[in-house]
Amino acid sequence: MFTESSFTVMIAGAGPTGLALAIDLARRGVPCRIVEKSPNPYYGSRGKGIQPRTQEILEDLGVLDRFRAFGADYPELLIRRPDGGTMTLRMDELHAPTPSVPYPNVLMLPQWRTGELLAERLTELGGKVERGVAVDEFTQDESGVHVTLSTGERVTTRYLVAADGGRSTIRRQLGVGFAGETHDTERMLIADVRLTGLDREHWHVWPGDRPNTLRLGLCPLPGTEDFQLTAPVDEGSSVATQDDISLTSLRRLVDDVAPGIALTHVGWTSLFRANIRMVDRYRVGNVFLAGDAAHVHSPAGGQGLNTGIQDAFNLGWKLASGDDALLDTYEAERLPVAADVLGISTRLHQRHRENAEDAMRRDDPVLRQLSLNYRGGPLAAVAAETAGTEPGRLRAGDRAPDAPCGPARVFDLLRGPQWTLLVFDAPDAELPPETPDLHIHHIVLPGAPTAPGALVDINGQAHDAYDVTTPTLFLVRPDNYLKSVSGPAGTLDLPAYLPHTRHAVPGVRAGQTVT
Repeated sequence: MFTESSFTVMIAGAGPTGLALAIDLARRGVPCRIVEKSPNPYYGSRGKGIQPRTQEILEDLGVLDRFRAFGADYPELLIRRPDGGTMTLRMDELHAPTPSVPYPNVLMLPQWRTGELLAERLTELGGKVERGVAVDEFTQDESGVHVTLSTGERVTTRYLVAADGGRSTIRRQLGVGFAGETHDTERMLIADVRLTGLDREHWHVWPGDRPNTLRLGLCPLPGTEDFQLTAPVDEGSSVATQDDISLTSLRRLVDDVAPGIALTHVGWTSLFRANIRMVDRYRVGNVFLAGDAAHVHSPAGGQGLNTGIQDAFNLGWKLASGDDALLDTYEAERLPVAADVLGISTRLHQRHRENAEDAMRRDDPVLRQLSLNYRGGPLAAVAAETAGTEPGRLRAGDRAPDAPCGPARVFDLLRGPQWTLLVFDAPDAELPPETPDLHIHHIVLPGAPTAPGALVDINGQAHDAYDVTTPTLFLVRPDNYLKSVSGPAGTLDLPAYLPHTRHAVPGVRAGQTVT
């Protein structure tokens, strides 16, 4: 017998993807449970790069200030050449903030801290992670998704989200393909260590004997006393299996390369094999795949964790709507993005395999994920048909940029679970009433006709960011992408599901059972 639940969504997996989704649902008032197989929080550094677009999402979720308090820009590489000389190199030059891009640089933060800060935010919103609990099996029919947990509890929920990692139990039970390859012969030792004898201002790199290869890397992890150690595991290596990793073996490894460094502690360790795979479906019925359960990447370029958090940010407002057609757009929008991102990280990985001279460079702006968009997707296509002409360079499906606007920033106006209508220079436009689900903001230039409560774009930076030269309306989705871009003529055609994307959708009734 399955107990009918009073919650709407069950999330399997409390990594960054699952936690981000749980936070987004919690702030919308959508009842959910998040379960995690491991009894303890993740404690490794693993995915340590937070891309600029992900930082914008974290700001919307109310946690970016904490991330920036603990994190730091990526340090300069200090390369110690075999001839005894040194040279410095940046993987990417530091970029100055601009009005439209307030967070232009990758933020380094060990993954365990990311999980800690997201879990803290979820607790503030009234949620909690149920640790030591896994989804063992499930079935689904017209009455819901019937889940059996590892505790023996059997519940029915409206939606199940698999954020349970690259070895996802749920994905396997769905029978969803996970095409790609695993490079079993290319292994990397990664360990979180403490040491003496190195400064914390640089990422210290000792090249291998062959050009453009790595022998040892030691990267200081901000907000901690740790360094992340990386070293290739070659044939005949003294650290060939997970059981070989110990403080003694790592001391021996480091001493062979840099005798002046003394390791004092070893924490999390991993023997990493490059695994590059993705699903062919993101949704089966009312079961959804997200994060590593849907795509796994080479660590090159720092794309995997970020793509998972963005999966969650795309899915949250759609789950809250309860609209089946809208939920179909999750796969339609995110699957092409995952394929593109996987291609980027795979190309970077290939450059490492080939020992390319520029293998360490990370200056391709695509890596920052600010240019990812949903142009041509099902929601953008609807917008193009209903919104009329799109006057500037921004199009339906694009990221909504930031900009100072009077006493506020555009991101201040967008923050929260609601839709937002930005009305530039159209004080007399026929608009729908403002509601908790739809916030409306007029933005005008100094001296122009205005509307009550309008924000004056004193320096014209919001107009520049949105490329506004004529009166224009921007309807911004809850995930801060543009739903439509249009002139003010006529009545704005709002999506029918808009009133339901902020509040809890009805779950399965409590207190009933089905067999």
